[in-house]
Formats: sequence, structure tokens, C-alpha cells
Amino acid sequence: MRPDRTPELRDLLARRILMLDGAMGTMIQGHSLSEGDFRGARFADSPRDLKGNNDLLTLTQPDIIRDIHARYLAAGADIVETNTFNSNAPSQADYGLAHLVCELNAAAARLAREAADDSSRRNAERPRFVAGVLGPTGKTASISPDVNDPGFRNISFDALAAAYADAARGLIDGGVDLFLIETVFDTLNAKAAIFALESLFEERGQRLPVMISGTITDASGRTLTGQTTEAFWNSVRHARPLSVGLNCALGARLMRPHVEELSGVADVHVSAHPNAGLPNPLSDTGYDETPDQTAALMRDFAVSGFVNVVGGCCGTTPDHIRAIAEAIADVAPRRVPRLERKLRLSGLEPLNVGDESLFVNIGERTNVTGSKAFARLILAGDYAQALSVARQQVENGAQMIDVNMDEAMLDSQAAMVRFLNLAAAEPDISRVPVMIDSSRWSVIEAGLKCVQGRCVVNSISLKEGEREFVRQAKLARRYGAAVIVMGFDEGGQADTLERRTEICQRCYRILTEQVGFPPEDIVFDPNIFAIATGIEEHANYGRDFIDATRWIRANLPQTRVSGGVSNISFSFRGNDAVREAIHTVFLYHAIRAGLSMGIVNAGQLGIYEEIPHPLRECVEDVVMNRRPDAGERLVELATTVKGTGRERVEDLEWRRGPVRERLAHALVQGIATWVVEDTEEARLDAEHPIQVIEGPLMEGMNIVGDLFGAGKMFLPQVVKSARVMKQAVAHLVPYIDAEKARSGDLRPRGKIVVATVKGDVHDIGKNIVAVVLQCNNYEVINLGVMVPAQKILEVARQEKADAIGLSGLITPSLEEMAHVAREMQREGFTIPLLIGGATTSRVHTAVKIAPHYSGVTVYVPDASRSVGVCQSLLSTELRDEYAKSIRADYERIRIQHQGKKGPALAPLARARANALRTDWNAYVPPVPGHLGRKLFRSYDLAEIARAIDWSPFFQTWDLAGSYPKILEDAKVGEAARSLLADGRAMLERLIAEKWLTANGVIALLPAASVRDDIEIYTDESRRTVEMVWHNLRQQTEKAADRPNLCLADFVAPRDSGVHDYIGAFAVTAGIGLDERVHDLEAKHDDYRAIMLKALADRLAEAFAESMHARVRREFWGYAADERLGNDELVAEKYRGIRPAPGYPACPDHTEKGSLFGLLGAGEIGMSLTESFAMLPASSVSGFYLSHPDARYFAVGKIAEDQAGDYARRKGLSLGATERWLAPVLAYDR
Repeated sequence: MRPDRTPELRDLLARRILMLDGAMGTMIQGHSLSEGDFRGARFADSPRDLKGNNDLLTLTQPDIIRDIHARYLAAGADIVETNTFNSNAPSQADYGLAHLVCELNAAAARLAREAADDSSRRNAERPRFVAGVLGPTGKTASISPDVNDPGFRNISFDALAAAYADAARGLIDGGVDLFLIETVFDTLNAKAAIFALESLFEERGQRLPVMISGTITDASGRTLTGQTTEAFWNSVRHARPLSVGLNCALGARLMRPHVEELSGVADVHVSAHPNAGLPNPLSDTGYDETPDQTAALMRDFAVSGFVNVVGGCCGTTPDHIRAIAEAIADVAPRRVPRLERKLRLSGLEPLNVGDESLFVNIGERTNVTGSKAFARLILAGDYAQALSVARQQVENGAQMIDVNMDEAMLDSQAAMVRFLNLAAAEPDISRVPVMIDSSRWSVIEAGLKCVQGRCVVNSISLKEGEREFVRQAKLARRYGAAVIVMGFDEGGQADTLERRTEICQRCYRILTEQVGFPPEDIVFDPNIFAIATGIEEHANYGRDFIDATRWIRANLPQTRVSGGVSNISFSFRGNDAVREAIHTVFLYHAIRAGLSMGIVNAGQLGIYEEIPHPLRECVEDVVMNRRPDAGERLVELATTVKGTGRERVEDLEWRRGPVRERLAHALVQGIATWVVEDTEEARLDAEHPIQVIEGPLMEGMNIVGDLFGAGKMFLPQVVKSARVMKQAVAHLVPYIDAEKARSGDLRPRGKIVVATVKGDVHDIGKNIVAVVLQCNNYEVINLGVMVPAQKILEVARQEKADAIGLSGLITPSLEEMAHVAREMQREGFTIPLLIGGATTSRVHTAVKIAPHYSGVTVYVPDASRSVGVCQSLLSTELRDEYAKSIRADYERIRIQHQGKKGPALAPLARARANALRTDWNAYVPPVPGHLGRKLFRSYDLAEIARAIDWSPFFQTWDLAGSYPKILEDAKVGEAARSLLADGRAMLERLIAEKWLTANGVIALLPAASVRDDIEIYTDESRRTVEMVWHNLRQQTEKAADRPNLCLADFVAPRDSGVHDYIGAFAVTAGIGLDERVHDLEAKHDDYRAIMLKALADRLAEAFAESMHARVRREFWGYAADERLGNDELVAEKYRGIRPAPGYPACPDHTEKGSLFGLLGAGEIGMSLTESFAMLPASSVSGFYLSHPDARYFAVGKIAEDQAGDYARRKGLSLGATERWLAPVLAYDR
């Protein structure tokens, strides 16, 4: 082997973007070689056709191959790839030349080596490198080539690994500097290549750098075998590659979003070598991009900070490489990010488990030892039904499935292979990672050879001694798996706290110090044993596991903890009610101690607070070993446990008029009762159905538009009108389609694509805008919520949209809107971009979004302005002048913004010195009457409704004014009264008919401030930190009598000796909302759909308010005598506050991740998007602070010193922190 050039490569990668070469096949094609040329003299008598075996030219036409390398090096390539894409046994077997594999690889490496060394001699300042290519072969290890037998494989993992090892030996002998595993369309093939290389490196005592490049096959963003980009990376990251990247199948334009994604998730260098566009048989190269076109696209990759290595694949030539090299010459390489150390697993999709992740459910029913039903199916060979068990586990919420085939009557190894091969063909199963579970290593290893994703081995231990433990750990690492490490050593299973911690610590040291196992890939299982067995030595099993879990998380950094939860209740098998209660109580305590995941039947877990009190108390006593007779009491108890508004008189005189007038009246008044009947009458009277729209319906909507524009009609009424219009049009559409050729199209005034941006789930305002635009004859394509930039632009291009509208509520959406603007600029869009949403503003749009896009960008403050903006932008007569005025206005705003120095900021140290001063010795914090967590399921909606603040309800509908004064407003009072009547009528009905479900969870726990953070403890001992709530401090320079506030100022410091407390909460009133809204929208009833969403939001806020009141008066009890009416509650006349992440006092949305983990919010049906928006959207979460001086404030702008300090405290990179805190940064990043 040549000397290791890794340090040299890394040094160059830190300084500039490196160039790969281009396509070998394209260059060979240009020589128009004959069958005889391929054969040469040596293979003249071969019985098979050899034309097309490009790798054979290494032996028969070495001068051609050497010359191609030289031309790419002359064009600027730093790294040349050996001509060995198919120099492997499976590929060469097609030509009868498998015996030549070592020779082909060694010869190809020598040719590339000669060319690279010659180039280096010519220019000593520019070293060149040779990458030994390991291609994908023509076989697939994880999918079947036979559609009738999805479990069949045409090659095994072992055969692939042996083939790759033979090829790699030849490449090493020929002198390569590094390896390139490329064009990976089946990740299991790549894992076989990695396995072969790791084995070879160990055999030879030296490593070479490895590059890995996958292939996204189409616009779906997945490999041929179904993995997403991030899932692919998680599957191969164990190779510790020099780089990971993408190549082939796509041109740069289509590859871009996938390279962008990879650059954000990979903590190594990123490469990209796309094809020269799309195939074009008429082109000399077979592809349609010229060198300049490809170079421009690759420069964009570089400028965007996506890449460290670039080159070309199919269709590229030395001219392409030269053009790319010139285009990127002045661009700095991508900075490799420092990412949080997480357990990163994958099926077809990624599963990342970090410190802030919620509990991971591992499905237990695909285990023959734990499920009799599953065992019967496997023993009977009924794998189709066995797969349905796995499918059901995933549908019930399992994020991973545990597969075990340890049955005495089974060929366990064969059953494991068969089941995993079949599961790989089922995307709804294989999308989640697999835990391969067996007491026999041979069965585990057989399973590891079947799975393309990153799985978990369950398990390894010291049972057979340290030597076998190390051997299995090394193999697991080589296969790319994480490991469950059992609390088991040569002396047996650990059954005390001391033995558990001792064994886990020993294993940790062996794995991290001897084996080099990443600690984040270690999951300890400190043994869950049955409790309440009647044996005294077993009494502390539950508590010891929980305490061991807490110790592991505190003392063995980055590791996770798991366990087989069903074991805990084994003494009560046959009594499902008691078993469920034991599982629920045990998980309640174990998760709070740090249990990361568990093998459970997710569909049979209970709710802690819903367990009957006598049963829960007995189970608590047993699990926590709180009394000596706990087991006896539970056994005894187990024998008893077996499984209105006022009616209005309507004036119907208008129904006597002609149909044209009836339709107009119905539209203006928003009456849908007879609209289908009247529309059908009008259709029968008209010559063509389109004339009903062009005539009476548009006449009515024109009246609506005029009244709305004149301020004589208001948004709620307009939305009602839109409902009537949509129902009428829906009735006419089939008739219009039938006569379309004869009657022609109805030409809309313009086509607009609207979307709530990626990561955000709020859409009431956007939907209202859509309705208003549709009322004014604009065609609106509403893409919904959480829409990525690529989808928005793709639809806009396909639909030939006239404008794009973006909406968002949470602050991270502002950054995503800027991203969409950049993408529109990059892709050459020129259509207007409209920006709206609660967190947006005219200034932000002008300063942060518009500069990224050369087309006109316009802030639209509310629905009432949307029509005027679109009329101006899309009108031939008005658009140029309007766009000019917008650009001038925004330029003026930018100049003013740049000229504003803003308030002076103090250094962080001085701001902290000016914190709120509290005499903690003179303050006694109130002790909560209820410590711990409390869940509320199906909370009484009628009780919640009594706390509704109606003012924001009217603001949703663009009616300005506070309730109840708005009802008497001279301008909008009538509309407000009508809206409130409709709202209250729907509210009464949704309460009576239980349309929605409201769930909540609170926790009251000991806490202490530590500078600007708040530590939240598990119990009164205050030894174990359950969560750290990170906070920011006001940094504006202030007078001496005005403190620089931070929320931590309202909690007693840890070193004060004062014992303080904190509360946390999450509530939702949105469960069931989406289904109801969908039904209403399907009926074209936008008015009631928007009304229902608005009411759900009001109920969620009211739930938060009423729950806070109960906490103050009842659960915490520090204001037990509080007597405030609803108006006073709305005005916040009470003691204490409930600040929420994402709001001015706590602007960082990411704190919701820890908050949801603390509360176990998933148990009440709440979750978070990747941008930390809450699901359901009608939800509220935050903290409770009880100090009498606690008050709301805005952190305001912060300086770089605080951003850096905050990043360090959270354990994030500065770049990641700045992205989340972008709205409050006082500097440009």
C-alpha cells in the first residue's frame, strides 16, 4: 500500500474545492471502438462478445485509457478515477472474465497512477490523486429481480463482499490513494463494499480514505431501493468516509435539492458529480448540457456552500471539467458542520435519537418468543400474515421493529433472512429501522447481511468473556449497526444497581477505548426483570433499573438506554389490565430517568393518570419498592381487576324573485341552502353551463367585491359568499367539462400558487387569502402546509403560475421564506412573490427576503389587500409602475434600516451584572401541592369555552376592534355581531357533538436558575437534572434602575440555598380538527372550515388560560384565594406568567423539543415539526413561573457574544444557533 495521504487530502479540502474527473464511458464512446478493438490480440478467441466491456480496455487499449486520464488531469482534475466501474466478479462474469478481476483492477490503478504522477511532476504545487472505483455491480442485495418472489436475491452479501475485496486488493496493489464507492443505487451493496474494505484495512494494517457517492434515481428523492438522502447517509456513515456525495441518474439542476439536503446532515465533506443534464441521443456525448451550462450549475452548488468535491458523471468531458474548475476557482469550500451526536438509524427513512428526542417505541410483536400469534405464523410459513403483524406495529406508532426468530422448532437463521428479505419489499414496514434480536450471534449476523438501513443489534454482552464481546462489537461496527449492550458479564446477569452500573461502565470503556465504538451508537439494556414475584430479592428490580438508567445517562455520555418493558409484568401474565398498569407506571418513571427507547406493544399502553387510583398506588408501590408488603397487596388487588341558541325567523321573500336575482342575493348574503337548486335552474335556462358562471354568479361576486372594496362588507361575509360560489361552481363543473370544446375556457384573472412554508402548520390566514382571491376570479392552487421550496417551485412551473404566495406563523418560517426567494432567483423565476403571515412585516420583507430575488417581492398584510396587490401585479397596464414603486419603497426601507444603529447593546457580562435584583433570603417560594406530571384527557370543552378571549377571533377575520366594543362599532359592528352569532352557534354544536378532543399535560417540578438557564429536577433531592431550559437576556443598554431581564431571573439561583419550583404545560384543542375541516372543504364550505379552525385556536388558548388558573389555585396553589372573572383573566391580572418558546421573552423555538420531552407530550397526541411548530396546530405550550415579580418582556436584539455563549450552553454550532435565532440577531451572519 502507498503511504496514507489523508492528511494531505484534508489540508487541500480545507483550502479549496477539489475537482474529480468526468465520464470515462463518454470518452471511450468518442473513439468508436470495434469488437476487435475491445478484444485485442489477447482475447481474440473469446467465445463471448466483448464490445461494451469498457474495463477490458485497461488491458487491450491501455494507451487510450492513459490518455483519457491525462486529458482530465490537464483540464484541472485533482482526483482521477480508475477505469474499474465494472471490474468486479458479478459484472465480469457476464463476459466470462471474472477470473481477471484482480488483474483488471491492478492494471487500471497503475495506468491512473502513471498519469497522475506525470501530472504532479509537471506541476509540483498541485498534487494529484488516484481514486480506486468500486462500482455497484449489476446485482441488488436488498431487492428481488423477480416480482413474483420478493424474498429472492440474485446475490448474497457475502458474495458481494468477496467480490469487492478481490477488486480492492488489485486497486491497492496498483497504487491507488483512496477508494470511491460510487453510483450506489442499493445501499446494501455499498455496505458490502464497506465491509470488504474495513476487513482489508485490518488485514493490511493500514487505512486508505474512502469516498462514497449514492444515486438518487428520480425526482422522488430516493435511491432505486427506496431510501431518502438522509437515510442513505445514516446507513453508510459508519465507514467514517472522507466524503459522501451523489452522482449519476440526474443532472445538476435536478440533483441540487438532494445535495443541499446532504450538505446539511453530513458531518463530513460532500461531493457531487452529476450527469451533463438529461440524455439526448442527438448530442455527441449523449447528454444535453454544454460545458458552460454544467459549470454554471456547479458554481451555484459551490456558492451555496453545498460542496467540497465536484466533478462529472455521464456525458461530461474534459471540456466540462475545465469549465467547472474555472467556475469554482474563486469559491471557498463548504464548511463541514459540527452536528449534535445522535444515534442515527434508518430504514427507508431516517430515525435520529438525540438528547431532546421523545421516547422511541420499538414494536415487540414481530418476536416469536414474545408473541404466540407471530410464532404460529412463522412456524406455519405464513410470512404474508407475519408481515401484516409488522405493518400493524408501524401503523400503531412503532418507530422501529424488533425481529426475533429464536424458536426451538425453527431454523432461526433461515427464518430471519426470509422475513427481513420480504419486509424489505414492503415500504410501509421497511421505512422504519430494524432491531435484529437473537441470543445467537450467527442469527444476528445473518440478519445484518439483509438490511440496507442502519439497524440495531440486540444484543451483545460480556457473558462469553471480553474477547468475544470485542469480536462481536467490531463486527457490528463493520456491518454498520448500533448495539444494545446487555447488563451481563461472566458472572451472570446484573440484578442489583451496583452490578448494573459496574458492568455498563466496563462495557463503555471497552467499546469506546478499545474498539473505537462511537458512544452515541451504544444503547445499554440494564435488565428489566419481573417484579412482585414473592421473592424478596426481586423487590427492588424495578427501582434498580430506573436508578441505573439515570446513572447511565449521567455518567456514560451520549449513550442511550433501552429495555424489554413486558418483562417487568411477567408475574401477572393472563391479567392484561394489571400488566398494562405496570407497564404504564414503569415507563412513566423510567422515561423521566432517561429511558430512550423500549420494546413495547405501542397499541396496549395506558395513560398514567387514567389508571384507577387504588391500582396505580399499588403498582407504584411495587415498581418503586415503597413498602415491604407491596407485592402481596397488588396480588390481592389483581384478583378484583379484570380486564340552545334562539331561533330566527327568516324573510324568504327573496325566494320569489327570478333565478338571476336569487343567485345574486344568495352570494351577497352567503346563503347556501338553495344554491345547487338555483344553479341547476339557471343552467337549464342557459345555452351553455359556462354562462351561469359568466353571468349571474360573476354578477353576484362582483357585487360582493365592490362592497368589500368599499368597506361595506367584511371578510367573514366574503368567505361565506365564497362558500356559496364554490358550491355553485362545483355543481357546474361536470357540465362545463362535457361542453368544454364547444364553450371554451373560463379565463381567470390570474393563477396563483399559495403555500404555508416547510416546517409550519398554520394556514387560517392563507386559506382566507385564497378564498378572497377566488372570489375575485383568480385561480388559486393551495398546496397546504409544510410545503418544501422544491414543491412550491415545481408546481408553479408546471401550472405556469402568475405569482407565488408564501405564508407562515412561526419565526423559523421567515428563514424558509428567504430560502424560497433564493431558490426562485437561482431557478430563473421572474413572477411576483407575495409574503404574508403573522410574523412577517413590510420591513422584514424588504430587508431579509426581497434582496434574494430580482423579481418583485411584496408584503401583503392581510386578506383585504391581496386582491389589490394581485390586480396591480398582474395587470398589463399597472404592473410595471406598481413594481417600480414597490422596489423604490423597499430600497428606501433598506437604506433606513442600514442607517439605524438600533439601541446600543451591552456586552453580555455587563447585561448579566444588571440582572433583576431579588433578595432571595427574604422570599419563600410556594411549594406545589402536586409535584410531578398530570395528564388531562378529553377535557370538558364547555368549561374551556367559558375562558375564551373573543378579541383575537375577530382579528382572524380582519375585523379590527376589541371584544365586546367591536359589536357596537359603527363600521364593522353588524358584521361582527353576525360573525359572533355564527361562531357561537358552531361552538355550541362542536361542544355538544364533541367534534374536537382537548388533551393537556402539566408538570410541577423543583427548579433552580444557573446564570441565564433554569435547571429542572426530577424530584426534591435535586440531584438529577430532568431538563435545562436555556434562556436569553436583554442586551440593550439600560439605565441603572432598569434591569436587563432574563426569565431565569424569576427563579431562585442554585447557589442561593432557596428551593424554588417551576411548571410546564402543553395543551391542545385540535385533535379531530383536520378530519372535520377536510370534510367541510370537500363540501366547498370554506366559511365553516375557517370558522372551525378559528374556534379551535380560541379553545386552545382558553384551555391554556383555564389550566393556568387551575395551577395557580389548585395544583400549585400559590393563589388559592384568587377570585378573578374572565375579563380579568384575559387582562392577566393574576400573579405569575406562562411564557412560551418562540415568543418575545423566550424566542428560541427549539426549546419546545426539551419541553415536549419533559412533559411526554406525545402521550396526549401532540408533536413537533422539524421547525418546532406544534401539531395539532391548535395547541399551546410553555412554562409556569410563580414569582410575584415575574412579567412578560421582549428579549430584543442580542449581540454575537450572547449568541456564541448560548450556542455553547446548548451544545450546538454557532451557525445552527444563528439560524434559529435569526429574528433577534443584532448583526448580519
